[in-house]
Amino acid sequence: MRKKAENGILTLTGIFFLIFTLISCNYYRLSAERQSIPASLRSVSVTINAGISEGTVYDRNMRPLVNKKRISAAAAVPELLDREETAVYALDREAFMERFDTGEPFTFECREDTPGSEGLTVFSVPVRVEKGSFSACHVIGYVSQGEGVSGVEYAYDKILRGGCGENSVTYSADGSGNILPGDGKDVTRSTADRPGAVLTIDSDIQKICEEAGRDIRKGAIVCADVSTGDILALASFPEFDISDISSAVSDEDSPLLNRALCAYSVGSIFKLVTACEGIREGYSGYVYNCTGSFDADGKDFHCHKLDGHGIQTMQEAVTNSCNTYFISMSRLLDVKQFRELAFDLGFGRETHLCSGMTSSAGVLPTAGELMIPAELANFSFGQGKLTASPVQITQLTCAVANGGKMPMLRLIKGITIDGSDTANEKPPQLSCVMDEETALSLKKMMMHAVRDNDNSNAKASGVIVGAKTSTAQTGRFDEDGNELCHAWITGFFPAQKPAYAVTVLIEDGGYGNDAAAPVFREIAEKISRK
Repeated sequence: MRKKAENGILTLTGIFFLIFTLISCNYYRLSAERQSIPASLRSVSVTINAGISEGTVYDRNMRPLVNKKRISAAAAVPELLDREETAVYALDREAFMERFDTGEPFTFECREDTPGSEGLTVFSVPVRVEKGSFSACHVIGYVSQGEGVSGVEYAYDKILRGGCGENSVTYSADGSGNILPGDGKDVTRSTADRPGAVLTIDSDIQKICEEAGRDIRKGAIVCADVSTGDILALASFPEFDISDISSAVSDEDSPLLNRALCAYSVGSIFKLVTACEGIREGYSGYVYNCTGSFDADGKDFHCHKLDGHGIQTMQEAVTNSCNTYFISMSRLLDVKQFRELAFDLGFGRETHLCSGMTSSAGVLPTAGELMIPAELANFSFGQGKLTASPVQITQLTCAVANGGKMPMLRLIKGITIDGSDTANEKPPQLSCVMDEETALSLKKMMMHAVRDNDNSNAKASGVIVGAKTSTAQTGRFDEDGNELCHAWITGFFPAQKPAYAVTVLIEDGGYGNDAAAPVFREIAEKISRK
């Protein structure tokens, strides 16, 4: 048996050796034959690429935010063309002549009426972004080396750059690369319907917000649909040129940073949350005499009106932004419930807009930290450790204006295959964070905060608004020893039936009423006229 097995193994080994020998001999024979063919007679192909067509990013009304413009690009083979006749169609004649005279195939931008021929193939190619394009730059993001790096370009990279987007022409050529005339050409054009992403952004409102924030050095503006949470505009300042990322990288103001997603000290806007908890716990009628300061177990807190506001109701305290009123009332509240309300309203939680675009959770002090009197005092009027993003603050305003039902803010509406219909659209996600009566009370307080304040810069022409400003301390000081403060305002309009919630943040901007309120007013007036 053993001998038979050994003989079998030897037989198989012999067969494998024979097959290997035959294959090897055949390979070397073919290689020798191939090498014997002159290079000029070997058949190869030459491909001229005329650009890639990528999927479009659309606004909510299917208006393109990229690929707005198309150009005509021609792939040229000099040896098959008349130099002077073809140069007539080149937009840059001098550059065309230089490229033509090299004798190598090339592409050039041409007139729309350029006729095609055997040596000239014309393509219509979209321009991704035009030079000097700033609109919605932080939302769109940018592309580097053919891949999305930030924003929607990153989040939907595979969809926007997947599939057939090539524009090219291929010719038969000899082994030396000389195109063989008369063999025809193989043209590949990008498919007409490219998959794209559809955003909740409204191009008109985005433009209004960007224009209103034209003088903001650093900051952000967010505008959302009150009932659905759709982000209609999201602008961060400074903006950057999508076609010139290198300049943005070297800018000391960090324009690539999306400040709408960053967390900042909140300030007096948070008094709306304290008021909400006060109402829920039965203190809507709470009255306090503001003398200008408050002693929180050995630590003094001052009101911005150093001589005090006097007797204050909750409505008056919101209108006057009285710090000591809310410090005093917070000491009556259930601290655990107070913190839970803030969490329910979005504080301390991230807001995911799309892959790579998530609003910071900010800082929400723990219940243990809030047991310390000074920490609770700071918390009651939005100072101390508390931080939040403009996206979170806008969500809070939506909850108040939408009868206590808070929508989760969203940026993506869905995707499209044909640039006409939207697929994968999800319904709004809402959570009930306060009862309708409480929301109505807060809504009225925000309306009175503008109407009853003679110095309010948020009062708009032609539309009634509700709003609350903040001047949030940062603990940082300028070279003259003045504390740097973030200027905030958040509000809704029209007041009778709120449709829009807008938040404006100006980093180190000073007083909210002086810096942020005029921007809010301009936005409210222009959107209302629209």
